Amino acid sequence: MTENMRRLMAVALALPEAARVDIEAWDGEPTFRVRGKNFVFTDPEANHLTVKLPKDEAAAVVASEPGAEPAGYGLGRHGWVRLTITPDEPEDRWDQLAEWVRVSYTLVAPKTLARLVDPAG
Repeated sequence: MTENMRRLMAVALALPEAARVDIEAWDGEPTFRVRGKNFVFTDPEANHLTVKLPKDEAAAVVASEPGAEPAGYGLGRHGWVRLTITPDEPEDRWDQLAEWVRVSYTLVAPKTLARLVDPAG
């Protein structure tokens, strides 16, 4: 397991009722879900990360972050963003990635669970 995947799992699985599900039909591609709904898509090495953000924030991230692009399969128009993660990301970048994972979770999770992560949500 790569360091990127270890770090991603630590963030994603710390969220209430989050689970990792590897999709057999996608050659074992990992996803992170809450009550059956995906809030993170990634690859086995976690070199890429796809999260859901509010549409205005997603547009800003795509415009300003190197390696960020709207997610494929039409998901980009709904705020899903694909991010590139290098093996040597600095700590402040991981802080930002962790925040985007939490935001994605709060947008996908049932409100009762989302409020546990973001009381204002």
